[in-house]
Amino acid sequence: MAESSDTLDTKKEQERANLHSTIWKIANDLRGSVDGWDFKQYVLGILFYRFISENLTNYINAEEKRTGAADFEYANLSDDAAEFGRVDTVQEKGFYILPSELFQNIRKRAKEEDNLNEVLSGVFRNIENSAKGADSEDDIKGLFDDLDVNSNKLGQSVAKRNERLVKLLDAVGSLEVGKYEDNTIDAFGDAYEYLMTMYASSAGKSGGEFFTPQEVSELLARITVAGKTEVNKVYDPACGSGSLLLKFAKVLGKENVRQGFFGQEINLTTYNLCRINMFLHDINYEKFDIAHGDTLTDPAHWDDEPFDAIVSNPPYSIKWEGDANPILINDPRFSPAGVLAPKSKADLAFTMHILNWLSTSGTAAIVEFPGVLYRGGAEAKIRKYLVDNNFVDAVIQLPPDLFFGTSISTCLVILKKSKKDNATLFVDASAQFVRGGNKNKLSGTNQDKILGAFTGREDIEYFARLVPNDEISQNDYNMAVSSYVEQQDFTEKVDITKLNTEISQIVSKQSQLRTQIDAIVKDIEGSEK
Repeated sequence: MAESSDTLDTKKEQERANLHSTIWKIANDLRGSVDGWDFKQYVLGILFYRFISENLTNYINAEEKRTGAADFEYANLSDDAAEFGRVDTVQEKGFYILPSELFQNIRKRAKEEDNLNEVLSGVFRNIENSAKGADSEDDIKGLFDDLDVNSNKLGQSVAKRNERLVKLLDAVGSLEVGKYEDNTIDAFGDAYEYLMTMYASSAGKSGGEFFTPQEVSELLARITVAGKTEVNKVYDPACGSGSLLLKFAKVLGKENVRQGFFGQEINLTTYNLCRINMFLHDINYEKFDIAHGDTLTDPAHWDDEPFDAIVSNPPYSIKWEGDANPILINDPRFSPAGVLAPKSKADLAFTMHILNWLSTSGTAAIVEFPGVLYRGGAEAKIRKYLVDNNFVDAVIQLPPDLFFGTSISTCLVILKKSKKDNATLFVDASAQFVRGGNKNKLSGTNQDKILGAFTGREDIEYFARLVPNDEISQNDYNMAVSSYVEQQDFTEKVDITKLNTEISQIVSKQSQLRTQIDAIVKDIEGSEK
C-alpha cells in the first residue's frame, strides 16, 4: 500500500534531520585547527567528488543494463576496459572518471595510501582534464581549485594531512543519502544547502554574503513565476553560490526551466561553489551557464538575454566605476535613465542592468537595501525613470534580521515591462516572520500571505496598497513602503470622559479614606492621653 503524503513528509523530514545531524558531526569532528568557513570548502569538495562519482556510475550502469548487461558494474571494471565509454560519456555528462579514481574506490584504499594527498590531487586533475576540448570544458574547469589537499590547513605534515583526508572521505562516505530513485539528488543538494547555512550563520558577513536564506530564495522564485508552469531561461547577475537560481528547479521542476540557468559571479571561490551546486542538484552542464566576472562592467550573457525570470540579491551599496567610466553612460543598460547610479552605491546599477535584460513578459525580483527607495540625487532620478515608465510592479518590505551577516530590514523590488495598470503595489510584510534560532525566518504561511497580496494586487488594510504612479511622483518618487501603507496602531484607545469620571471617583474615595484614617488616628491619640 502506498504511503500517505503526511507519512512521506514526516519520513523526508526525519531523513533531513538525520542528514543535518551527521553533517554537523563531521564539521565538528574534523574541523580542528581549520577555520570553519575554510573547512566548508573541504567538506563541500569531497561531497561534490562523491556525488559526481555516484552520478556517473549510476548513469553508465543504467545505460549498460538497458542494452542487456544485467550484471554490469562500472566501479568493478579495469581502467583499460573503461576507456571504451569515455568519448560518449563526456559528451553526455560533461566529464569522465576512471573506475580506480571513483570516490568509493579511493575511499577503500585511502588508509593504505602513503601519499593520499597526491593521489587525490591527481584524481581531481584527471577529472578536469577529461573535459578538455569538450563543450563542458568551461563548466568543469577549476571546480576543485578550492579543495587544496596539500594545504597546511589540513595538517603540518603529509602524515597529518592524509590522516585528516582519510577521516574526511570516511565521514562524507558515511552520509546516508539513500538510493538515486529515492530522491538522492535532493539529499545531496540539501546537504550542500545545510552546510552553507551552517557556516554562513557562524561566519558572519564573510559567509553570509555568499548565501541567501532558502525561504527568501523560494519567495523570490515564486513571485517571478506566479501564474506560470514553465519558463525559458532564469538569470541572476550576482548569483553567489546559486541558491536563488536553483529554487526555480524546486518551484517549477528543473525540466520546466527549458533553456537553463544563467548567472554571473565576481568572487572566484563563490563562482566555483555555484557550479558545484548546479551539479549537486543534478543540473547537467548543458543546462547551466555560470560566468565569472563583474556583471556591471563586463556582463557575460549579452548573447543569452532577455530572460523570463530574474532573481537577485546583489551586494548592498558597493562601490563601482559609475561616471568615472565615460563609456558606461552610453551603455544601453544604463543610458535610458540618463544618469548612472552613484559611484559609492551600485544598487540601482544592478536594477537597471536587470531591467534591460528582462523579457517583455518576464518578472524580476530583487533584494534591495532600503536606502534605494528614498535616497536623493542620482538614485531619485533613476526611480523617476522607473516609475514614469511603469516598470515597478511592487515594492515589498521584508522583516528585519532575515539575512546572515546583517539585521537590516531589506525590501523586494519587483520589475515588469508589461503591466495592466499604471500603479505600484506596496506591501508591508515587516511582521511576517517566525523566530528560528538566532535569525528570523519566512514560514510557508508568511510566504503565502505575501504572495497572495502580490497576485491579488488589491488594498489590504495595514498590509498592502495599490498606489497610482501619479501619487508616487507627487511624493518626489519616494518609494518607501511606510509612506504608503498605514501601520496598524496597537495603542489602546482611551475614552477621556470615562477616564475623568473614574479619576474623580478615585479622588473622592481617597478623600473619604483619609477622613476615616484621620478619625481613627484622633481616637487612638485621645485614648493614649
